[in-house]
Amino acid sequence: DPNMTQIQSFGLFPLELIIFHIGFAPIKVSPVIDLESALKDCSSALQLFLNNRFADALALLKPWKSESMYHAMGYSSILVMQAAMTFEPKDMDAAMTSLRESLQTCQRFQTFSKEKKKEEMHAELCYAEVLLQKAALTFLDESLISFIKGGMKIRHSYQIYKDCQDLSNVIKDLEKQKSTYVHFKGGINMGIGSFNLMLSLLPSRVIRLMEFLGFSGDRELGLSELREGATSNSLRSILSTLTLLMFHLYITVILGTGETNLAEAEALLKPYVEKFPNGALMLFYTARIALLKGDFTFAQEKFLACIAAQEEWRQIHHLCYWELMWAYSFELRWKEAYRYADLLCKENKWSQAVYAFQKAAILSMLPEEEVTALGEDVAELFRQVDGLRMRIAGKSIPTEKFAAKKAQRYSSPHPAKLPVPALEMMYVWNGFTVVGKRPGLTQNILATLEEADEQLRNDPKYHLDDQCVVQLLKGLCLRHLGRLIQAEHCFNHVISSEKDIKHDTYLVPFTMFELGLLHKQKGDINMAITVIQNAKVNYKDYNMESRLHFRIHAALNSMGSFSAKLPPSRTPA
Repeated sequence: DPNMTQIQSFGLFPLELIIFHIGFAPIKVSPVIDLESALKDCSSALQLFLNNRFADALALLKPWKSESMYHAMGYSSILVMQAAMTFEPKDMDAAMTSLRESLQTCQRFQTFSKEKKKEEMHAELCYAEVLLQKAALTFLDESLISFIKGGMKIRHSYQIYKDCQDLSNVIKDLEKQKSTYVHFKGGINMGIGSFNLMLSLLPSRVIRLMEFLGFSGDRELGLSELREGATSNSLRSILSTLTLLMFHLYITVILGTGETNLAEAEALLKPYVEKFPNGALMLFYTARIALLKGDFTFAQEKFLACIAAQEEWRQIHHLCYWELMWAYSFELRWKEAYRYADLLCKENKWSQAVYAFQKAAILSMLPEEEVTALGEDVAELFRQVDGLRMRIAGKSIPTEKFAAKKAQRYSSPHPAKLPVPALEMMYVWNGFTVVGKRPGLTQNILATLEEADEQLRNDPKYHLDDQCVVQLLKGLCLRHLGRLIQAEHCFNHVISSEKDIKHDTYLVPFTMFELGLLHKQKGDINMAITVIQNAKVNYKDYNMESRLHFRIHAALNSMGSFSAKLPPSRTPA
């Protein structure tokens, strides 16, 4: 059911899930576990965490996690983060067990009376946060189907946040001056803000389902709440900050049009960089901002600094490997990119199928003698991809399905090579919007594509699908270089080949989307909306469909089209 699988395109990119969905609020053990002491001590352990002392933070929390809601929530939050990064069954089980225990701890402080004391209000807030983490972990473990079927958990969490917001509105001004209220309000900002922002990203056909469950998503409200939370000087300020960073630096790139607010991201990160200059999270996000600016050399330096900053959680190294692989790919430095793709294949379990495909795709860009010197067999790597795929609740993950389909041709006795698989995967992750900020590098990629185009024309095993892949990518380069007439010609070539494309049926709707963005760039908004609507309404059952629907939703919203909010009736093809 496409309604149930819309967000599965989140499934393979580790960091989008790790911090976007998951919070932590670790606290230092105090001899007195009253609310004020817990909240004061919390900042100490949070600083341990941000200074890469993850085990120390857990050690401080553990003794009191059965007695204090904040200890309980902090302890389970760290385990959830770890599980999300390792994807190891033992870590998943440990996190889920801890979350169940945390819910029980929070429940002991809850009451059903309307007149709630401070402790009871905070218990409600902690309960909602733990419930949200539990749902997020279920999503990681069992896909969106379980996420929706377990919608009552999510709905319960959302409703508690709304109830806490109502409570906040009736608290007397004198009470609002107390530090405990600042932390309470910061938690509401983070919860309400995250829910609204996440739901505003969903394509219209999923929004209908979510509205049925009682949710609503208002992006501006979400951003406003998170901004208030980020500047509130509360325990959860960092969570609001990290959620905003995830939105600006990942979500808008992978599930949007690549139009990012880097100025806000830098401003949000700055105070934490000053306070925790060697913190892995700070180094990572500093590098990511540099990457999105097109400063790949500085980004590479900072990712390497992030790796060197700590050894305790090697999973953070893997996030850096992924980013370094792309940073070198943007520069067409394939040997360096291969090194990090190889490390991911050997060390990380997030998606062995995608990693194997990525490694083979990068090697495909090198001369055959260099591949042989590295001791690699590209065809054999491609043949392994399908067997490495994961099935989550019986469903394939879209990026793995895409990779397996592309690799399938290597299974025949006389395989035909994929022309530019590493550049095609760059497009899947919307990398052309990043490299497009560097005209020189974009020109280099265009030259590589023109060479591939020439080889295809002289190849007796010529595939029209391959030529259309190359034309789409050439069109993207030309558009970023401002050569719009040539870009439009490339896009129209793909669209006019629709009836002859045999395998890569994703090409026409994706190309139509890119043509719509070209019309937007020319200033013809009405034509842009018309073309993008056509891509949205008249095509289905192609690879990466959900990812395109996210991008379409973002594009239509950016042009002020109400169509982004209301599903149109289907028009004839």
